[in-house]
Amino acid sequence: MNHSQHAASPSVLIIGTGFGGLGMAIQLKNAGINSFVILEKASAVGGTWRDNTYPGAACDVQSHLYSFSFEPRHDWSRKFGLQPEILGYMQHCVDKYGLAGHIRFNREVAHSAFDETTNTWTVTTTDGEPHTANIVITATGQLNQPAWPNIQGMGSFTGKMFHSARWDHDYDLNGKKVAVIGTGASAIQFVPEIVPRVKSLGLFQRSAAWVLPKPDRPFYRWEQTLFRRIPAWDRLYRYLIYWKNESRALAFTRFNSLLEIFAWQARRFARSQVQNEEKLRHLIPDYRIGCKRILISNDWYQAVDQPHVDLVTTGIERIVEDGVVTNDGALHKVDAIIMGTGFAASEFLSPMAITGRNGVSLNQAWAGGSEAYKGITVSGFPNLFMLYGPNTNLAHNSIVYMLESQFQYVLSCIRTLQAEPGTAMDVKPDRLREFSATVQQKLQNSVWESGCHSWYLDENGRNTVNWPGFTFTYRKATRQVDTHDYEFLRPSRSS
Repeated sequence: MNHSQHAASPSVLIIGTGFGGLGMAIQLKNAGINSFVILEKASAVGGTWRDNTYPGAACDVQSHLYSFSFEPRHDWSRKFGLQPEILGYMQHCVDKYGLAGHIRFNREVAHSAFDETTNTWTVTTTDGEPHTANIVITATGQLNQPAWPNIQGMGSFTGKMFHSARWDHDYDLNGKKVAVIGTGASAIQFVPEIVPRVKSLGLFQRSAAWVLPKPDRPFYRWEQTLFRRIPAWDRLYRYLIYWKNESRALAFTRFNSLLEIFAWQARRFARSQVQNEEKLRHLIPDYRIGCKRILISNDWYQAVDQPHVDLVTTGIERIVEDGVVTNDGALHKVDAIIMGTGFAASEFLSPMAITGRNGVSLNQAWAGGSEAYKGITVSGFPNLFMLYGPNTNLAHNSIVYMLESQFQYVLSCIRTLQAEPGTAMDVKPDRLREFSATVQQKLQNSVWESGCHSWYLDENGRNTVNWPGFTFTYRKATRQVDTHDYEFLRPSRSS
Protein backbone atom coordinates (compact mmCIF):
# COMPACT_ATOMS: atom_id res chain seq x y z
CA MET A 1 0.00 0.00 0.00
CA ASN A 2 2.77 2.33 1.03
CA HIS A 3 4.58 1.93 -2.26
CA SER A 4 1.59 2.83 -4.41
CA GLN A 5 0.86 5.80 -2.19
CA HIS A 6 4.37 7.03 -2.72
CA ALA A 7 4.11 6.50 -6.46
CA ALA A 8 0.98 8.63 -6.49
CA SER A 9 2.76 11.63 -4.98
CA PRO A 10 2.44 14.33 -7.62
CA SER A 11 5.62 16.09 -8.63
CA VAL A 12 5.80 19.62 -7.31
CA LEU A 13 7.84 22.55 -8.52
CA ILE A 14 8.35 25.53 -6.22
CA ILE A 15 9.67 28.86 -7.54
CA GLY A 16 11.68 30.91 -5.02
CA THR A 17 13.53 30.29 -1.75
CA GLY A 18 12.26 33.10 0.46
CA PHE A 19 10.02 32.45 3.47
CA GLY A 20 7.27 31.16 1.18
CA GLY A 21 9.29 28.63 -0.81
CA LEU A 22 11.28 27.28 2.13
CA GLY A 23 8.27 26.99 4.44
CA MET A 24 6.22 25.23 1.77
CA ALA A 25 9.07 22.79 1.12
CA ILE A 26 9.35 21.99 4.84
CA GLN A 27 5.59 21.34 5.00
CA LEU A 28 5.79 19.03 1.98
CA LYS A 29 8.61 17.08 3.62
CA ASN A 30 6.70 16.83 6.89
CA ALA A 31 3.74 15.47 4.90
CA GLY A 32 5.97 12.79 3.39
CA ILE A 33 6.07 14.37 -0.06
CA ASN A 34 9.64 14.43 -1.32
CA SER A 35 9.00 14.66 -5.05
CA PHE A 36 9.65 18.38 -5.27
CA VAL A 37 12.23 20.70 -6.77
CA ILE A 38 12.78 24.38 -5.91
CA LEU A 39 14.03 26.72 -8.61
CA GLU A 40 15.91 29.81 -7.40
CA LYS A 41 17.03 32.64 -9.72
CA ALA A 42 19.95 33.65 -7.48
CA SER A 43 22.91 31.65 -6.18
CA ALA A 44 21.70 31.60 -2.55
CA VAL A 45 18.48 31.30 -0.56
CA GLY A 46 16.70 34.09 1.29
CA GLY A 47 14.61 36.12 -1.15
CA THR A 48 14.20 39.72 -0.06
CA TRP A 49 16.47 39.03 2.96
CA ARG A 50 19.27 37.91 0.63
CA ASP A 51 18.84 40.92 -1.68
CA ASN A 52 18.43 43.75 0.82
CA THR A 53 21.80 44.00 2.53
CA TYR A 54 21.79 47.79 2.85
CA PRO A 55 23.12 49.23 6.15
CA GLY A 56 20.49 49.00 8.89
CA ALA A 57 18.28 46.48 7.05
CA ALA A 58 15.86 45.04 9.61
CA CYS A 59 12.31 43.78 9.90
CA ASP A 60 9.41 45.88 11.16
CA VAL A 61 7.60 42.83 12.54
CA GLN A 62 8.85 41.33 15.81
CA SER A 63 11.33 38.43 15.37
CA HIS A 64 9.26 35.92 17.33
CA LEU A 65 6.37 36.42 14.93
CA TYR A 66 8.48 36.87 11.80
CA SER A 67 9.60 33.24 11.91
CA PHE A 68 7.89 29.89 11.40
CA SER A 69 5.64 28.74 14.23
CA PHE A 70 6.98 25.20 13.67
CA GLU A 71 10.61 26.35 13.95
CA PRO A 72 10.89 28.82 16.83
CA ARG A 73 14.22 30.48 17.51
CA HIS A 74 14.99 31.41 21.10
CA ASP A 75 18.14 33.46 20.78
CA TRP A 76 17.02 36.40 18.64
CA SER A 77 19.37 39.23 19.58
CA ARG A 78 16.67 41.93 19.50
CA LYS A 79 12.92 42.35 19.47
CA PHE A 80 13.03 43.18 15.75
CA GLY A 81 15.32 40.97 13.68
CA LEU A 82 18.20 42.38 11.66
CA GLN A 83 18.78 41.24 8.08
CA PRO A 84 21.86 39.03 8.71
CA GLU A 85 20.03 37.27 11.54
CA ILE A 86 16.86 36.65 9.54
CA LEU A 87 18.91 35.33 6.62
CA GLY A 88 20.84 33.10 9.05
CA TYR A 89 17.54 31.72 10.35
CA MET A 90 16.48 30.85 6.80
CA GLN A 91 19.78 29.08 6.11
CA HIS A 92 19.32 27.16 9.38
CA CYS A 93 15.91 25.97 8.11
CA VAL A 94 17.48 24.72 4.87
CA ASP A 95 20.09 22.74 6.82
CA LYS A 96 17.80 21.37 9.50
CA TYR A 97 15.15 20.12 7.07
CA GLY A 98 17.57 18.89 4.40
CA LEU A 99 16.30 21.15 1.62
CA ALA A 100 19.63 21.78 -0.12
CA GLY A 101 19.29 18.69 -2.32
CA HIS A 102 15.96 19.96 -3.67
CA ILE A 103 17.15 23.46 -4.64
CA ARG A 104 18.46 24.30 -8.11
CA PHE A 105 20.30 27.63 -7.96
CA ASN A 106 20.79 30.17 -10.77
CA ARG A 107 17.60 29.00 -12.47
CA GLU A 108 15.47 32.01 -13.29
CA VAL A 109 12.06 31.05 -14.63
CA ALA A 110 11.24 32.55 -18.02
CA HIS A 111 7.88 30.93 -18.69
CA SER A 112 5.50 28.19 -17.56
CA ALA A 113 2.85 26.55 -19.70
CA PHE A 114 0.07 24.12 -18.80
CA ASP A 115 -0.46 21.11 -21.07
CA GLU A 116 -4.11 20.04 -21.03
CA THR A 117 -3.40 16.70 -22.68
CA THR A 118 -1.22 15.52 -19.79
CA ASN A 119 -2.28 17.91 -17.00
CA THR A 120 1.33 18.90 -16.44
CA TRP A 121 3.20 22.19 -16.27
CA THR A 122 6.38 22.77 -18.20
CA VAL A 123 8.50 25.42 -16.56
CA THR A 124 11.34 26.74 -18.69
CA THR A 125 14.28 28.62 -17.19
CA THR A 126 16.12 31.48 -18.93
CA ASP A 127 18.87 29.05 -20.05
CA GLY A 128 16.20 27.14 -22.01
CA GLU A 129 16.07 24.14 -19.67
CA PRO A 130 12.55 22.66 -19.31
CA HIS A 131 11.25 21.23 -16.01
CA THR A 132 7.99 19.26 -15.90
CA ALA A 133 5.74 18.93 -12.88
CA ASN A 134 2.11 18.19 -11.97
CA ILE A 135 1.92 21.15 -9.62
CA VAL A 136 3.58 24.56 -9.64
CA ILE A 137 3.77 26.69 -6.49
CA THR A 138 5.02 30.24 -6.96
CA ALA A 139 6.79 31.77 -3.98
CA THR A 140 8.26 34.82 -5.67
CA GLY A 141 7.04 37.32 -3.08
CA GLN A 142 5.89 40.87 -3.62
CA LEU A 143 9.21 42.59 -3.00
CA ASN A 144 11.62 41.00 -5.45
CA GLN A 145 11.65 43.34 -8.47
CA PRO A 146 13.36 46.62 -7.53
CA ALA A 147 11.35 49.58 -8.86
CA TRP A 148 13.60 52.06 -10.65
CA PRO A 149 12.13 55.52 -11.05
CA ASN A 150 11.51 56.84 -14.54
CA ILE A 151 13.74 59.92 -14.45
CA GLN A 152 15.14 61.49 -17.58
CA GLY A 153 18.90 61.28 -18.04
CA MET A 154 19.64 58.46 -15.60
CA GLY A 155 22.14 57.00 -18.08
CA SER A 156 24.15 60.21 -18.27
CA PHE A 157 25.23 60.24 -14.59
CA THR A 158 28.99 59.68 -14.35
CA GLY A 159 29.12 59.02 -10.60
CA LYS A 160 28.00 55.89 -8.76
CA MET A 161 24.33 54.88 -8.92
CA PHE A 162 22.64 51.88 -7.31
CA HIS A 163 19.30 50.70 -5.88
CA SER A 164 19.08 50.03 -2.13
CA ALA A 165 18.02 46.43 -2.88
CA ARG A 166 21.29 45.96 -4.84
CA TRP A 167 23.57 47.79 -2.42
CA ASP A 168 27.15 48.31 -3.60
CA HIS A 169 29.26 47.46 -0.56
CA ASP A 170 32.51 48.09 -2.45
CA TYR A 171 31.70 51.77 -2.88
CA ASP A 172 33.03 53.87 -0.01
CA LEU A 173 30.50 56.54 1.02
CA ASN A 174 32.87 58.25 3.48
CA GLY A 175 33.23 61.96 2.73
CA LYS A 176 31.05 61.73 -0.41
CA LYS A 177 28.19 63.95 -1.53
CA VAL A 178 25.23 61.62 -1.84
CA ALA A 179 21.69 61.90 -3.17
CA VAL A 180 19.00 59.54 -1.88
CA ILE A 181 15.85 59.37 -4.00
CA GLY A 182 12.81 58.09 -2.10
CA THR A 183 11.91 58.13 1.60
CA GLY A 184 10.10 54.83 2.09
CA ALA A 185 10.70 51.77 4.25
CA SER A 186 14.24 51.11 2.96
CA ALA A 187 15.49 54.71 3.08
CA ILE A 188 14.22 55.13 6.61
CA GLN A 189 16.59 52.33 7.65
CA PHE A 190 19.73 53.12 5.64
CA VAL A 191 19.71 56.95 5.77
CA PRO A 192 20.46 57.15 9.54
CA GLU A 193 23.30 54.64 8.99
CA ILE A 194 25.04 56.63 6.25
CA VAL A 195 24.43 60.19 7.52
CA PRO A 196 27.44 60.16 9.90
CA ARG A 197 29.75 59.03 7.07
CA VAL A 198 28.82 61.26 4.14
CA LYS A 199 29.98 64.83 3.49
CA SER A 200 26.48 65.90 2.49
CA LEU A 201 23.19 64.16 1.81
CA GLY A 202 20.43 65.38 -0.49
CA LEU A 203 17.22 63.59 0.46
CA PHE A 204 14.67 63.78 -2.35
CA GLN A 205 11.21 63.28 -0.93
CA ARG A 206 8.05 63.00 -3.02
CA SER A 207 5.72 62.63 -0.06
CA ALA A 208 6.48 62.34 3.64
CA ALA A 209 5.94 59.10 5.55
CA TRP A 210 4.16 58.67 8.86
CA VAL A 211 6.82 57.48 11.28
CA LEU A 212 6.29 55.98 14.72
CA PRO A 213 8.95 55.06 17.29
CA LYS A 214 10.17 51.46 17.01
CA PRO A 215 9.67 49.59 20.30
CA ASP A 216 12.95 47.79 19.77
CA ARG A 217 15.74 46.75 22.14
CA PRO A 218 18.18 43.88 22.56
CA PHE A 219 16.88 40.85 24.46
CA TYR A 220 18.52 40.21 27.81
CA ARG A 221 20.38 36.93 28.34
CA TRP A 222 17.81 35.81 30.92
CA GLU A 223 14.97 36.40 28.43
CA GLN A 224 16.65 34.19 25.83
CA THR A 225 17.22 31.51 28.46
CA LEU A 226 13.57 31.68 29.46
CA PHE A 227 12.47 31.29 25.82
CA ARG A 228 14.71 28.26 25.47
CA ARG A 229 13.88 26.54 28.77
CA ILE A 230 10.15 27.21 28.80
CA PRO A 231 8.75 26.68 25.31
CA ALA A 232 5.29 27.62 26.59
CA TRP A 233 6.61 31.09 27.50
CA ASP A 234 8.00 31.44 23.98
CA ARG A 235 4.57 30.49 22.57
CA LEU A 236 2.77 32.89 24.89
CA TYR A 237 5.13 35.74 24.00
CA ARG A 238 4.50 35.13 20.30
CA TYR A 239 0.77 34.91 20.95
CA LEU A 240 0.72 38.25 22.78
CA ILE A 241 2.61 40.03 19.97
CA TYR A 242 0.22 38.50 17.46
CA TRP A 243 -2.89 39.82 19.22
CA LYS A 244 -1.35 43.22 19.87
CA ASN A 245 -0.60 43.57 16.15
CA GLU A 246 -3.91 42.04 15.12
CA SER A 247 -5.93 44.59 17.05
CA ARG A 248 -4.65 47.25 14.65
CA ALA A 249 -6.52 45.65 11.73
CA LEU A 250 -9.67 47.33 13.00
CA ALA A 251 -8.11 50.76 12.62
CA PHE A 252 -6.89 50.13 9.07
CA THR A 253 -10.00 48.50 7.70
CA ARG A 254 -13.04 49.60 9.70
CA PHE A 255 -12.54 52.41 12.19
CA ASN A 256 -10.10 54.73 10.48
CA SER A 257 -10.60 57.32 13.21
CA LEU A 258 -8.67 55.05 15.60
CA LEU A 259 -5.60 55.77 13.46
CA GLU A 260 -5.75 59.41 14.58
CA ILE A 261 -4.22 58.31 17.88
CA PHE A 262 -1.18 57.09 15.94
CA ALA A 263 -1.10 60.33 13.92
CA TRP A 264 -1.03 62.36 17.12
CA GLN A 265 1.78 60.18 18.46
CA ALA A 266 3.73 60.52 15.20
CA ARG A 267 3.41 64.32 15.17
CA ARG A 268 4.51 64.57 18.78
CA PHE A 269 7.46 62.26 18.08
CA ALA A 270 8.56 64.34 15.07
CA ARG A 271 8.35 67.60 17.03
CA SER A 272 10.47 66.18 19.85
CA GLN A 273 13.21 65.06 17.42
CA VAL A 274 13.40 67.75 14.74
CA GLN A 275 14.71 71.22 15.67
CA ASN A 276 14.70 72.63 12.14
CA GLU A 277 11.21 74.13 11.68
CA GLU A 278 11.41 74.17 7.88
CA LYS A 279 12.29 70.46 7.77
CA LEU A 280 9.65 69.61 10.34
CA ARG A 281 6.97 71.16 8.14
CA HIS A 282 7.90 68.88 5.25
CA LEU A 283 8.27 65.75 7.39
CA ILE A 284 4.64 65.62 8.53
CA PRO A 285 2.46 64.04 5.82
CA ASP A 286 -0.68 65.69 4.47
CA TYR A 287 -2.57 62.42 3.83
CA ARG A 288 -4.45 60.13 6.22
CA ILE A 289 -2.16 58.04 8.40
CA GLY A 290 -2.09 54.41 7.24
CA CYS A 291 -2.97 55.21 3.63
CA LYS A 292 0.63 54.30 2.83
CA ARG A 293 2.76 51.93 4.86
CA ILE A 294 3.37 53.33 8.37
CA LEU A 295 7.09 53.22 9.12
CA ILE A 296 8.86 52.66 12.41
CA SER A 297 12.23 54.09 13.34
CA ASN A 298 13.96 55.68 16.31
CA ASP A 299 16.72 57.51 14.43
CA TRP A 300 15.11 58.76 11.20
CA TYR A 301 14.05 62.22 12.38
CA GLN A 302 17.36 62.93 14.11
CA ALA A 303 19.22 61.91 10.96
CA VAL A 304 17.19 64.21 8.69
CA ASP A 305 17.62 67.04 11.19
CA GLN A 306 21.42 67.05 10.75
CA PRO A 307 22.75 70.30 9.23
CA HIS A 308 24.53 68.52 6.34
CA VAL A 309 21.29 66.81 5.26
CA ASP A 310 19.25 68.74 2.73
CA LEU A 311 15.57 67.72 2.57
CA VAL A 312 14.48 68.42 -1.02
CA THR A 313 10.75 68.39 -1.70
CA THR A 314 10.86 70.01 -5.14
CA GLY A 315 10.26 67.42 -7.87
CA ILE A 316 13.18 66.01 -9.88
CA GLU A 317 13.31 67.17 -13.49
CA ARG A 318 16.26 65.13 -14.69
CA ILE A 319 19.59 63.60 -13.80
CA VAL A 320 22.72 65.05 -15.41
CA GLU A 321 26.30 63.80 -15.45
CA ASP A 322 27.27 65.45 -12.16
CA GLY A 323 24.03 65.42 -10.20
CA VAL A 324 20.29 65.94 -9.92
CA VAL A 325 18.36 68.87 -11.39
CA THR A 326 15.06 69.77 -9.69
CA ASN A 327 12.03 71.45 -11.28
CA ASP A 328 13.16 74.88 -10.03
CA GLY A 329 16.30 74.54 -12.14
CA ALA A 330 18.65 73.99 -9.19
CA LEU A 331 21.55 71.56 -9.72
CA HIS A 332 22.39 69.35 -6.74
CA LYS A 333 25.93 68.12 -7.40
CA VAL A 334 26.64 64.64 -6.05
CA ASP A 335 29.17 61.81 -6.26
CA ALA A 336 26.60 59.05 -5.80
CA ILE A 337 22.87 58.45 -6.18
CA ILE A 338 21.10 55.79 -4.13
CA MET A 339 17.60 54.78 -5.20
CA GLY A 340 15.38 54.09 -2.19
CA THR A 341 12.40 53.66 -4.49
CA GLY A 342 11.11 50.29 -3.34
CA PHE A 343 9.62 47.49 -5.37
CA ALA A 344 7.08 46.79 -8.09
CA ALA A 345 4.78 45.10 -5.58
CA SER A 346 1.57 45.00 -7.60
CA GLU A 347 3.28 43.32 -10.58
CA PHE A 348 2.80 39.78 -9.31
CA LEU A 349 4.96 37.03 -10.82
CA SER A 350 6.55 39.43 -13.31
CA PRO A 351 8.68 39.04 -15.35
CA MET A 352 7.57 35.40 -15.78
CA ALA A 353 5.16 34.52 -18.59
CA ILE A 354 2.52 32.00 -17.51
CA THR A 355 0.16 30.29 -19.94
CA GLY A 356 -2.85 28.31 -18.74
CA ARG A 357 -5.78 26.56 -20.41
CA ASN A 358 -6.70 27.47 -24.00
CA GLY A 359 -3.44 29.37 -24.39
CA VAL A 360 -4.60 32.22 -22.16
CA SER A 361 -1.74 34.05 -20.46
CA LEU A 362 -1.91 35.26 -16.87
CA ASN A 363 -1.36 38.82 -18.11
CA GLN A 364 -4.52 38.49 -20.22
CA ALA A 365 -6.46 36.98 -17.32
CA TRP A 366 -5.28 39.86 -15.14
CA ALA A 367 -5.84 42.67 -17.65
CA GLY A 368 -8.28 44.33 -15.23
CA GLY A 369 -6.05 43.83 -12.19
CA SER A 370 -4.49 40.87 -10.36
CA GLU A 371 -6.87 38.63 -8.44
CA ALA A 372 -6.78 35.11 -7.05
CA TYR A 373 -9.18 32.94 -5.07
CA LYS A 374 -8.11 33.30 -1.44
CA GLY A 375 -5.00 34.93 -2.93
CA ILE A 376 -3.85 31.48 -4.08
CA THR A 377 -5.53 30.14 -7.26
CA VAL A 378 -6.65 31.68 -10.57
CA SER A 379 -9.33 30.29 -12.92
CA GLY A 380 -7.85 28.83 -16.10
CA PHE A 381 -4.55 27.96 -14.39
CA PRO A 382 -5.08 24.48 -12.91
CA ASN A 383 -2.65 23.18 -10.28
CA LEU A 384 -0.96 26.57 -10.05
CA PHE A 385 -0.80 27.81 -6.47
CA MET A 386 0.52 31.20 -5.40
CA LEU A 387 2.01 32.03 -2.05
CA TYR A 388 1.75 35.70 -1.02
CA GLY A 389 -0.43 36.32 -4.05
CA PRO A 390 -2.87 39.19 -4.71
CA ASN A 391 -4.51 40.75 -1.64
CA THR A 392 -2.62 38.75 0.97
CA ASN A 393 -0.23 41.47 2.13
CA LEU A 394 -0.71 43.04 5.57
CA ALA A 395 -0.22 46.48 7.03
CA HIS A 396 -0.64 45.31 10.60
CA ASN A 397 0.81 41.85 11.21
CA SER A 398 3.32 39.20 10.10
CA ILE A 399 3.22 37.93 6.52
CA VAL A 400 4.75 34.68 7.80
CA TYR A 401 1.43 33.99 9.56
CA MET A 402 -0.39 34.47 6.22
CA LEU A 403 2.09 32.18 4.47
CA GLU A 404 1.55 29.43 7.04
CA SER A 405 -2.20 29.64 6.37
CA GLN A 406 -1.44 29.26 2.67
CA PHE A 407 0.86 26.25 3.22
CA GLN A 408 -2.06 24.50 4.93
CA TYR A 409 -4.42 25.24 2.06
CA VAL A 410 -1.99 24.20 -0.69
CA LEU A 411 -1.16 21.01 1.20
CA SER A 412 -4.85 20.22 1.45
CA CYS A 413 -5.14 20.71 -2.35
CA ILE A 414 -2.16 18.43 -2.96
CA ARG A 415 -3.72 15.72 -0.76
CA THR A 416 -6.92 16.01 -2.80
CA LEU A 417 -4.89 15.57 -6.01
CA GLN A 418 -2.93 12.67 -4.53
CA ALA A 419 -6.18 10.75 -4.19
CA GLU A 420 -6.89 11.14 -7.93
CA PRO A 421 -3.54 10.78 -9.72
CA GLY A 422 -3.36 12.67 -12.99
CA THR A 423 -6.20 15.12 -12.30
CA ALA A 424 -5.85 18.87 -12.15
CA MET A 425 -7.96 21.29 -10.14
CA ASP A 426 -9.12 24.62 -11.53
CA VAL A 427 -10.96 27.15 -9.38
CA LYS A 428 -14.46 27.90 -10.72
CA PRO A 429 -14.65 31.38 -12.29
CA ASP A 430 -17.74 32.36 -10.32
CA ARG A 431 -16.03 31.47 -7.00
CA LEU A 432 -13.07 33.65 -7.91
CA ARG A 433 -15.32 36.53 -9.03
CA GLU A 434 -17.39 36.35 -5.85
CA PHE A 435 -14.32 36.24 -3.62
CA SER A 436 -12.67 39.10 -5.49
CA ALA A 437 -15.76 41.30 -5.34
CA THR A 438 -16.00 40.75 -1.56
CA VAL A 439 -12.36 41.70 -1.06
CA GLN A 440 -12.68 44.86 -3.16
CA GLN A 441 -15.90 45.81 -1.40
CA LYS A 442 -14.26 45.42 2.03
CA LEU A 443 -11.32 47.51 0.87
CA GLN A 444 -13.64 50.42 0.09
CA ASN A 445 -13.95 51.35 3.76
CA SER A 446 -10.24 50.98 4.37
CA VAL A 447 -7.78 53.78 4.92
CA TRP A 448 -5.84 52.67 1.80
CA GLU A 449 -8.65 54.10 -0.33
CA SER A 450 -8.45 57.54 1.28
CA GLY A 451 -6.84 59.16 -1.73
CA CYS A 452 -3.06 58.87 -1.47
CA HIS A 453 -0.89 57.24 -4.13
CA SER A 454 0.79 54.14 -2.65
CA TRP A 455 2.42 50.92 -3.82
CA TYR A 456 -0.67 49.07 -2.62
CA LEU A 457 -2.53 50.34 -5.69
CA ASP A 458 -1.95 49.15 -9.26
CA GLU A 459 -2.00 51.48 -12.28
CA ASN A 460 -5.82 51.33 -12.36
CA GLY A 461 -5.97 52.46 -8.74
CA ARG A 462 -7.14 49.04 -7.57
CA ASN A 463 -5.72 47.71 -4.30
CA THR A 464 -4.46 44.32 -5.42
CA VAL A 465 -1.96 43.97 -2.58
CA ASN A 466 -3.61 44.14 0.84
CA TRP A 467 -5.88 41.78 2.76
CA PRO A 468 -8.83 43.79 4.12
CA GLY A 469 -9.37 42.12 7.43
CA PHE A 470 -8.12 39.97 10.24
CA THR A 471 -5.48 37.33 9.68
CA PHE A 472 -7.40 34.81 11.79
CA THR A 473 -10.40 35.05 9.44
CA TYR A 474 -7.98 34.38 6.57
CA ARG A 475 -6.59 31.38 8.42
CA LYS A 476 -10.07 29.99 8.97
CA ALA A 477 -10.89 30.44 5.28
CA THR A 478 -7.77 28.54 4.22
CA ARG A 479 -7.80 25.74 6.79
CA GLN A 480 -8.66 23.23 4.09
CA VAL A 481 -9.85 23.19 0.52
CA ASP A 482 -13.55 22.99 -0.26
CA THR A 483 -13.60 20.78 -3.36
CA HIS A 484 -16.87 22.41 -4.49
CA ASP A 485 -14.86 25.53 -5.33
CA TYR A 486 -12.97 23.60 -8.00
CA GLU A 487 -13.54 21.86 -11.29
CA PHE A 488 -11.51 18.65 -11.56
CA LEU A 489 -9.98 17.94 -14.97
CA ARG A 490 -8.93 14.56 -16.29
CA PRO A 491 -6.02 14.61 -18.71
CA SER A 492 -7.44 14.61 -22.24
CA ARG A 493 -5.23 11.71 -23.21
CA SER A 494 -4.09 9.14 -20.69
CA SER A 495 -0.38 8.67 -21.06
